[in-house]
Amino acid sequence: MNETTTASWRTLLTQAHDALRDAVAGVGGEAWDAPTPCEKWSVTQVLQHATGDQTAFTAAITGGPWPSEDPFSPSGRIEGDPAAHLAVALDASARAWATVDDDAEQVPVPLPQGPMPAWLAAGACALDAAVHAWDIAVATGQPSPLTPEMALPLMEVATQIVEPLRAYGAYAPALETGDDADAVAVLLAYLGRRPI
Repeated sequence: MNETTTASWRTLLTQAHDALRDAVAGVGGEAWDAPTPCEKWSVTQVLQHATGDQTAFTAAITGGPWPSEDPFSPSGRIEGDPAAHLAVALDASARAWATVDDDAEQVPVPLPQGPMPAWLAAGACALDAAVHAWDIAVATGQPSPLTPEMALPLMEVATQIVEPLRAYGAYAPALETGDDADAVAVLLAYLGRRPI
């Protein structure tokens, strides 16, 4: 277990939630149908997926309701304000994580790997939010919400959880990066995204 990761998982999760919230807030009215780095998904579908994943993490922790729509088959339609739709999921996720002890060893997650230590479980939740924030930002011409300070701990999480998830289609195959790639580019390439 990494001391830095253990001490800072709450901060990383908050930063990832904020990145997703900010990316969604920056989407213009005409951009909801724009294509994204998630193949075959529009901005709306990525938002639905990301919202569903946050709801699933919440449900795993609290025993509450699971997403009403399959996050891996988003319809592309959101009733009402997309930012408000996301806010409900992020607020519930934050409340759920607030009940988890900093050093809990067995935190339930909606991933096939099963329960994980708190730093890794929260990191998985943060990874999902942060990367989809990047997808939405890139698709709508916004600056990247990922920073090297976020990318380094997220990469540590990714190397622990991503490989088994590729078999389910959750992540594309990893891409090569040059020797001069920064931490953000390395993370994105590992997740099968082409850094911009």
